[in-house]
This record gives sequence, structure tokens and C-alpha cells, in this order.
Amino acid sequence: MKWGNSMNKKQKIRTRFAPSPTGLFHIGSARTALFNYLFTKKNKGVCVLRIEDTDLKRSEKKYEKDIIDNLKWLGIDYDEGPFYQSDRTEIYKKHIKKLLDSGQAFYCDHSLEELEKEKKEQIKRKEAPRHICNRKGKAKKGIIRFSCPNKKIIFNDLIRGRLEFNGELFGDISIAKDIDNPLYNLAVVIDDAGMEINHIIRGEDHIPNTPKQILLYEALGFDLPQFAHLPLILGTDRSKMSKRHGSVSVKQYKKEGYLPEAMVNFMVLLGWNPGTEKEIFSLEELIKEFSLERVHKGGAVFNIQRLDWINGQYIRQMNLDELTKRCLPYLQKNINFEYAKNVISLEKERIKKLSEIGEITKFFFKDELKYDSELLIWKKTSLKETKKNLKILEEELLKTEDFNQKSLELLISPLREEYGTGELLWPLRAALSGQKTSPSPFEIMEVLGKEKTLQRIKEAIKKINE
Repeated sequence: MKWGNSMNKKQKIRTRFAPSPTGLFHIGSARTALFNYLFTKKNKGVCVLRIEDTDLKRSEKKYEKDIIDNLKWLGIDYDEGPFYQSDRTEIYKKHIKKLLDSGQAFYCDHSLEELEKEKKEQIKRKEAPRHICNRKGKAKKGIIRFSCPNKKIIFNDLIRGRLEFNGELFGDISIAKDIDNPLYNLAVVIDDAGMEINHIIRGEDHIPNTPKQILLYEALGFDLPQFAHLPLILGTDRSKMSKRHGSVSVKQYKKEGYLPEAMVNFMVLLGWNPGTEKEIFSLEELIKEFSLERVHKGGAVFNIQRLDWINGQYIRQMNLDELTKRCLPYLQKNINFEYAKNVISLEKERIKKLSEIGEITKFFFKDELKYDSELLIWKKTSLKETKKNLKILEEELLKTEDFNQKSLELLISPLREEYGTGELLWPLRAALSGQKTSPSPFEIMEVLGKEKTLQRIKEAIKKINE
């Protein structure tokens, strides 16, 4: 059977995203949802959300909620749904009965031992393993199989072009456990046809399923949709994506402080090329620019460093008030918003993800810092000289009420020429932050204010005395 573009060009585009609620929403599934969304919105179509929950043992409501919540967080909207396969049992039953009555499907009661023996013999003869039932129509119960016609299936993939398969190699494929329980290939065909889905965009791991599904479309008399198979997401070593490459649930990326806008921007570049050097896109720009023609055929490499860089770009572009709101969950509870905003403004240019803000700014929210007195020493400066330099700074800072960065720099500038920049500013910065790295002491003092600044210098002198 040959199939090219059988869709009416005037027909409204309808796509679907059909996740199974058997685990947390994964980056691969999120990218599939995103590509469906962008293609649909670009073409002013309709996107359907279908929950494929026929695997009752593994499907859980908490995973369904995780899918829906994270689609919303990413800004990936759907126009219809969610629909549930578990609500469609009678529809499946009607079509399974139709295939049985027509003789295109039949009950197969071969045992697992018989199937395994058949498989071993085929491998021994260097044949493609497949089941060929030798007692069709005789069994009254057992798994329900479909007799694949011995012909070529040719279709035009919107990303990969012409793909050809030999139906003879499929044998008799399983389509239902029994009259009430369809398996994936049959259920998805009935659902997509019933929901008038005319563009199916999914991962390339589904390519082996497509010719079987085309045969089922034909057997049931359904119109054929168009197919587009997205490239796999690979690790940096080009092996299949796994947790060691940074592959985790969308929920985890959210928890770590990645922005939804950055996640969308990063995911779209996993397999799609805008055709320019531009890397940062708003969702509106992506809807305008996206096309399946620019989707790669080869695997897309997941690079966590690139995600960090993109996320950092979005953080730096964000309005400070909005950024502060998003950072608050990573800071201490019940802190003053304006104070938090001043703290975050110092680190806005440095952080790659929101979860970093709590650790690198913790010294701003503590009453007392814990650090060794050795941290105060600049190179070969002695503790005695360090103490003297801190006292000089304390006396000078007592004289001013202008505790803004510019005024403080002007105030201390003459002292730096006399006593040395490192000798003065290193112990001052260490006394204020208790850390090896931090913003400049002038930035810190402006945020802390005069009282806290002088208190921390006194505590540093006390450490040296002890």
C-alpha cells in the first residue's frame, strides 16, 4: 500500500499529545508536546490532550496530575481534553468485533512456550522473528491478532521523507488482550481516527509502529493522517538519553530553579534549527518561526551546560520584581521583599538557576557568620596587620551615613592607596560575607546597611583576638 498526502489541504489541522500516566513527566515527552503545540498554533489548528491510561496496573492519578500541571507550567496549552482511553472501552470493543467478524482479526491461543520455540527457529533460519498463526479461526479465546497483508507499506514522513516497510515481515500482530482490552497499536488508531487527528507528531521510536497502524487504518476504513517522527534525545556521548546525562522529570527541573520560558527555549533547540544564529526565543516568536521542515532527522544532543546558559540569559532579562518573586521560595521565610530584591540584584548577573540563590546569598540573612579567622588573611599579611586594617576601616565607616556603593568607594579610595587594595578589601569582604567568593564589599555594604556592616567588622576583629 502506498500513501502520500491524503489529507484535504483545507481541512483544519488537528494534532494530539497522548502521554501515559505511568511515571513523572519527562523531558522527552515535554519536547513532543511542545513540537505538537508549536506546529498546531503556527497553523491555527486544534491540539488535543489524550491520557492513555489503559495500563491500569501502572497508571496513577498522581502522574496524570504531574503531566497536566507541568504542561501548564511550561505554557503548553491544549484546546480539547483531557480525554481518557479508560472511558472508551465500548468504542474499542465495537471496532475489535468488526475486525473479528471480517476475518481480519482472530483469537490466537498459542502458548508462550510455542511462541518462544517459533522465535528461536526463525532466528536459527536468520529470519525476522514474527508470529504466524497456523490455526486461525479455530480458537474461541486468547489474545486477538491481526493478519498483516503481505505487501509493502510506503508513506511520506513529514521529517524523514519516504519510508518503506514490508508487511510480510510483521506476521500476525497482537492488537488486543481480549474483546474489552485493546493493545497500543489498535487503541491509538481508533482514538486518532475518532478524534479526527490528521497530523501525528511523535518520537522516532514509534516508526516501527507506524506501518502496522497504517494497515489498521486501512482495515477499519479510516482516513489516514500524516506522520512526523521527531529525532531521539541523546546524551553528550550520543548514547540514549539517561539520568547520567541530566535526564530527569520536568518537575525536577522546576524544583532546581529553571524557568519555564528557558525550558521551552532549550527544548525546541533539541532537534529544531531556526536557520539563524539566534538562540533566545519567546514563545510567540517560536510559534511564528517553527516548522517541521527544519526539524533534524538525526538525534538531538542534550547539553545541560547549554540549558544553564539559556536559563541564565532569561534570568538576566527578567524584571527584578518578577525575579525576586520567583526566588523567594529558595530564600528564608518571612523576609522583607525590598531587602530580598536588593540582595538578588547583586547576584542576578551570576546565577544560572534560581536554586543557587539561597546558597550564595545566605550570608545576607544570617545574624552571625561562621568561618575561620584564616579566611580574613590576604596572601602573606599577618593576623596582626589584618586586625589593624579592619580597625582602620571601622573607624572610617563610622564617620559616614552615605551607605551607597558609590559613596563608599570614594570614602575608602584614599585608604586603598595608603594601605593596599588587597590588604584592605579582602578582609573586609571576608568579614562581611564569611565566604571565599562573593560580590564586592561595596555592594554588600550597601545592602547590609551601616549597622550590620559595622557589627560584622567587630565580629571579625573578635575572631582574630580569639
